[in-house]
This record gives sequence, structure tokens and C-alpha cells, in this order.
Amino acid sequence: MFRNTMIHKRTAEEIEEYRLSSLLVGETLSEVGKHIKPGVKTSMLDRVAEEYIRDNGAIPAFKGYNGFPASLCISINEVVVHGIPGNREIREGDIVSIDCGTELNGWIGDSAYTFALIGVTQEAEDLIRVTKESLILGIDKCRLGNRIGDLSFQVQSYCEQHGYGVVRELCGHGVGRKMHENPEVPNYGRSGTGIKFLEGMIIAIEPMITLKDKAVVFENDGWTCRTRDFSYSAHFEHDVAITKSGPIILSSFEKIENTIKQNNNLVLV
Repeated sequence: MFRNTMIHKRTAEEIEEYRLSSLLVGETLSEVGKHIKPGVKTSMLDRVAEEYIRDNGAIPAFKGYNGFPASLCISINEVVVHGIPGNREIREGDIVSIDCGTELNGWIGDSAYTFALIGVTQEAEDLIRVTKESLILGIDKCRLGNRIGDLSFQVQSYCEQHGYGVVRELCGHGVGRKMHENPEVPNYGRSGTGIKFLEGMIIAIEPMITLKDKAVVFENDGWTCRTRDFSYSAHFEHDVAITKSGPIILSSFEKIENTIKQNNNLVLV
């Protein structure tokens, strides 16, 4: 996936600089969340995000990345990740994963949140809840002395205990000056395997979990990844720094979830 094997270790000062870009992602997703309602086209949400990012002195990190045409990845229902904003309208009962990246002062923040619209089914709510819980449980494994496989196994085992599928074809990653840095961070694996966590690493952890079959299909646009059986998929992502005192979550869902509480079209799961 990556061109070299170097793993960057950031100083405490660099981690704090990075945090600003990561927090801006959450603020952007909060702003986008204000506009989510039935009938809204995903292209409109993308315009909201790009304007907000640029108004805050940053650059949409996704736009133009390897040819990606938009500022957000908006993935609805059966779409796992990398949905391209366009004319698709959001409907009552949809679940909508929105992934966003910002470049601020040379640092790239990267975070994702799955929104649930009013009318969402209980099985979709449960999938969203478990996916978000698996992210938090995985983060807790990001401690010095542990390995990537400890995180990966925690996410996989928790989700599979609930009968869900864990996507194999895509994974989390290191992040910092570039969108994708080493190491790769799979959502499946064995405890005690993989590289050891190093002080100063920053990684983006992003469980991509399916309601049923874990198999996925990549559409002809070269980006959109959906479940093969068209079942629901959920996706959450946090940026996390590895420190002596334990993992520090640099991104935030707080403003996003405050927005959800104020938007009558959304359900907080």
C-alpha cells in the first residue's frame, strides 16, 4: 500500500500541531451534519464541506488525491467507503458514512462518522453502535508494548461476536504529513503479531464493518466500495497518537454528536 517502510515518530509539539488539523475534520463533519436531511443531494454536502474547510484556512485533503474528485467520501447504506458525492439523494432511514480529510499547516487530519437518519432500522442502529464501540476498544490496545495485531484482533473479535463482517480489502494507516503513511492498520488479525507501537506514532484507525457478508465489490468508477450482498455497512475513524501515558485521540466526535442532537432528521446512536 505504501512506497516505503519508514514509520514516523512525532514529538509532543508536532502531535499538538497535528491535532488542529484533526479537530478541524470533526468541525467540518459537524457543519455538514447540520444539512443532512431527506432529499439532500450528496454533492450539496460536499460543497458545504469544501467551503467550510477553505474558510478555516485549510485545504480539502481528499480533493484531487489520486484523482478523487471531491472533498468528502459519502457512503450510503451498502457503500462501505469512498462513495463519490453526486446526484444521489439521502432518504429517510439511510445510514450515511462521511469521511473527511483536511490539510492544515502541512498536517493531514482524517476522520469519519456514520450518521443515521430518522426511520433507521434497529439492525442498522446496532451495526453503527457496535462499529463505533469496536473503534474505542481498538484504541485502548494502542499502548507501548502492544502490537498492531492486538488492536486488529480486538476490532475483529468484537464485531464478529455480534455476527458482523470485517472488511479485509481496506485498512487504517499511519497519518501525518501525508494522507497515508506507514504502518498499515488492519481491522482483523492475531494478537501478538505485527509491529510494536512506538512512542510518537500517529495512526488513523477505521473499522469498516458489514451487517452480513464481509465480501465487497469495487465499482467501475474506481473508488466506490460496496458490500457484495448490498447489506448495510458502517465506518468510523479516529486519529490516535501513541504516547508513554497511553493512546491520545486527536480527532473528536463531540461537535458532530452535538449537531446530531439538534438535527431532527438524525438519530444519535
